[in-house]
Amino acid sequence: MPINRIFNKADLPLEVAILLIAGLMMLVTGILLFPVSTGALPYYENGLYGLLLFIFALQIVTLGKTPFGDMSRSKPLIVIGVVIAAIGIVTCFIPDLLSQIPRILLFICFAPGGFLLLLQMFLSQEKLRTWVKYGGIFKHLIVGCGAVYVLSILIGFLILVQSLLTTTMTAVVGLIFGIAIIYLALVLQKIYLTYPEAENTNLGTVELSIDKMMLLITGVFMLLLGILLIPVNLGQLPFSGSAQLGLLMVIFSIQMLALGSTPIGPFPRSWLMIIFGLLFAALGIISSIIPGILVKPLTILIGVLNILGGFITLVKTLLPRLKKTQKSGGQVTPILQKLFVTQLIMGFLSILFGSSMLASRLLPGLVVGVVLFANGCVLMYLMSILLTLDKMISQKADMRDPSS
Repeated sequence: MPINRIFNKADLPLEVAILLIAGLMMLVTGILLFPVSTGALPYYENGLYGLLLFIFALQIVTLGKTPFGDMSRSKPLIVIGVVIAAIGIVTCFIPDLLSQIPRILLFICFAPGGFLLLLQMFLSQEKLRTWVKYGGIFKHLIVGCGAVYVLSILIGFLILVQSLLTTTMTAVVGLIFGIAIIYLALVLQKIYLTYPEAENTNLGTVELSIDKMMLLITGVFMLLLGILLIPVNLGQLPFSGSAQLGLLMVIFSIQMLALGSTPIGPFPRSWLMIIFGLLFAALGIISSIIPGILVKPLTILIGVLNILGGFITLVKTLLPRLKKTQKSGGQVTPILQKLFVTQLIMGFLSILFGSSMLASRLLPGLVVGVVLFANGCVLMYLMSILLTLDKMISQKADMRDPSS
């Protein structure tokens, strides 16, 4: 890509962004499994399982795309997605706590799920037969989907047979699977640019936009991390700090690719932002799978980003408030007052968390757990405030429109 184009606006649908990260995950895993199989690198199996479950959950919650096909986003489906995300998060953080549950869930998602998707592709009138009729880029869609579904079935059985997971064959399959997913993502990107109406816009019955869904997922992440750090610091549970940092980097990358949102604030969605998002994802995947290899640099990076993000949040929150107070004489609606206080608390908690990462002795481990738990609660509360504001704006718009 020419250097001047990396600053151009990038239109990347959420589905494509998630597929790119999933493909990158399998690609990096395939590459890393070669030295792992020879004993040259350590390997944290739970880190990979947790990331995969988290990606499945993200597709369910944000797109209504399940391992068994597309569904309308409903409250029960959102709950199922959040539960799977929670299982993935716990699997990453606490080695072997959930025993065989993650392996069984992944087998079901990959093997029976891949088989059903392959069957749907052949039987559905809207898929294979229509794609063949259209031709062109849709022929690539047939190849991409077929390859991903078949390899998904194979990966499912490799996950079920634990003894094969670090062999050269598994590394090769993982590598090919990653390439197939990335190929499918690029094909979908071209189709959505050419035929915007083909993009999945099924919001279902749940009135949650992508940014609020990401708030929900991040809130669950913070809540679980805060809760788990309490028994971890009491010496009652093992803990993978490397996978914790890795998963957080993957969450950052998804926000960057899908929304242009970074830990230090929103930016225009350019190809440069996409490149940084994929870089964050790659670092997170490596940290989750290979324990200890990136702990120090990622700790510094995340710590600095949280501190900067906290300060920027405080400045963006306080300055407009001061200007508005001077103009309006200090009168602010209750809902905006709650939003102001919530953003203020988020800024302070972000600075506190970032500082604790840079100076490990600044806060005791138990206090860090409480800070993270509080951060999760504040994120959930912020989501509820934003939903209330959306409803108020919608009601005002309806009142102004007589035809409604």
